[in-house]
Amino acid sequence: MIIPAIDLLDGQIVRLYQGNYARQTAFELPLKQQLQGYIDQGAQWLHLVDLSGARQPDQAQTALLRELLCDLSAKVQVGGGIRTEAQLEAMLEAGADRVVIGSMAVTAPDTVQQWLHKYGSSAICLALDIQIDHQGQKIPAIHGWQQAADTTLEKLIDRYLTAGLEHVLVTDISRDGTLSGANTALYRELAARYGQIHWQASGGIATLEDINDIKQSGAAGVIVGRALLQGNFNVKEAVTCWPNV
Repeated sequence: MIIPAIDLLDGQIVRLYQGNYARQTAFELPLKQQLQGYIDQGAQWLHLVDLSGARQPDQAQTALLRELLCDLSAKVQVGGGIRTEAQLEAMLEAGADRVVIGSMAVTAPDTVQQWLHKYGSSAICLALDIQIDHQGQKIPAIHGWQQAADTTLEKLIDRYLTAGLEHVLVTDISRDGTLSGANTALYRELAARYGQIHWQASGGIATLEDINDIKQSGAAGVIVGRALLQGNFNVKEAVTCWPNV
């Protein structure tokens, strides 16, 4: 499945290079028109990230997200700075179909497992951004990618399986925003080990060939941001490559 992504910083569409706020590219595009264009071309899901809220909780763009969720006909998953149950519930009540939980999934797994039990596995997607070290270990990064967790991706997933975990977005930080190609070997490995998880691939997607490679890896979906914004290909072409079924 193709999932177009829009990252929002202070109301503007941007993309960060490897998560670095100092290395951002702003796109002077009309936000609602851009999102509707994705839907018109065949997107059934959209991925919205509140970078302002992720950086500073008191700067969360809640009002903007509420407005967008009211207007969009596609399903939407929303992330960025979700740190409390009140925030999670507010996004669901505003119309989000799924809420993406990032650092909290690593730092407070007991709490997030409770959320999974309460709101259901279809309403929550874990977002795990990883650095792969020289030994091949997949280490989640937290707090804006500034700190390495003291666990591995596999240990974390194993812990969540008993809570009915269903959706996980995994980003190889070294690929994010680079257009250098996706880490398909990573998703192939994860899909083979955890067949019950719907994996979302993210990071490095630049071409339709990348889309096809991820489709073959066993991932359930792919998050596409910069490549669409820059016009490397459009949603219609991507959906033709990987139909949303």
